[in-house]
Amino acid sequence: MSRLEGKVLVAQGGGPTAVINQSIVGVTLEARKFSQVKAVYGAIHGVRGIIDEDFIDLTRETTHNLEQVADTPSSGLMSTRDKPDEEYCARMFKIMQKHDIRYFFYVGGNDSSDTVRIVNEQAESANYDFRAIHIPKTIDNDLAVNDHCPGFGSAARFVAQAFMGLNLDNRALPGVLIGVVMGRHAGFLTAAAALARKYVDDGPHLVYVPERAFSTERFLADVDRVYKEHGRCIVAVSEGIQDEKGESIAAKLSKEVERDAHGNVQLSGTGALGDLLGDEVKSKLKIKRVRSDTFGYLQRSFLGVVSNRDAHEAREVGEIAVQYAMWDNVDGSVVIRRPVLNYGASYDLVNIREIAAKTRHMPDEFIIPEGNHVTTDFLNYCRPLVGSNFPEPHRLRAPRVPKIEG
Repeated sequence: MSRLEGKVLVAQGGGPTAVINQSIVGVTLEARKFSQVKAVYGAIHGVRGIIDEDFIDLTRETTHNLEQVADTPSSGLMSTRDKPDEEYCARMFKIMQKHDIRYFFYVGGNDSSDTVRIVNEQAESANYDFRAIHIPKTIDNDLAVNDHCPGFGSAARFVAQAFMGLNLDNRALPGVLIGVVMGRHAGFLTAAAALARKYVDDGPHLVYVPERAFSTERFLADVDRVYKEHGRCIVAVSEGIQDEKGESIAAKLSKEVERDAHGNVQLSGTGALGDLLGDEVKSKLKIKRVRSDTFGYLQRSFLGVVSNRDAHEAREVGEIAVQYAMWDNVDGSVVIRRPVLNYGASYDLVNIREIAAKTRHMPDEFIIPEGNHVTTDFLNYCRPLVGSNFPEPHRLRAPRVPKIEG
């Protein structure tokens, strides 16, 4: 098979993560090793940058600076929330043809994988020699086929450590604390809060994910039970929880509903759900000290809370994508598998149609039957992903001094 010569274009789409730049640097450094690559371009602001023809020449970036960017959270090439349709992708394809782009690597989630599918089909229809590969990324951990996704491990580490801190605070000054975590359709990230538990009375005492129908009445009963047992209660809840009819709880409890550019109920960047649930606890259970924290964008690009395993795998999926395109001359989506029981990551390339526009949910065995916490199976699944040197809290063990009567 003859070598496909031309330029490489790499872009990032969707929400930033703490390790997405590892993938971009992996693509850039690996692609620069191949003589058939004439240049490596980066599109600024993802697919929007392709439409605007806004490229930087990564061929001329120093290796030293690339490595520094790799260790920096968020999207070094910037990102976009544009969701391309056929016409949008056709415009992208024409720009790429004009620049002799022969290899396209797009780092992103569900929508990004669908964009790769559409562009690749257009190249095939035009008989244009072209290789397009989707590189996985999402803190939601909801890409089909993948055991887990780059970005999730670091975000999970942040969530777990944040709940460790909330638990210590709540133990010192007891009350009800509700922490709202990202996750519109999948609860993996919220479930990671359970890694914060060390002692039997540690929080989060309750965990609610979108995969189980949420009942406000059951929620109040759960909080009441935990509060009576421990004198306090910490709740981890996904922003995307919904009732048995599929209606968002945030929309159900709120009088005014904000919607994003795609018409979805606005969940991130608002503290509405936490406040609404907190108000329910105050008014129905008559508990005075009730607080809520909405993590929002803090989870995505928090500097200094990065899983070393996550960073390593994010780099490798970028490198592997280039090797598939250059050595094997194929298209598709890179996926991460877990071939051994303890832990081990292997990489594969699958047909993009197995990933595009699909959503993976937490399996039943990760959620307890009552639907208000996670199982040991989930903890065993998630623990390796948050990396080594995972912190743990400690308590004073000195005996109490007996009271003196009289």
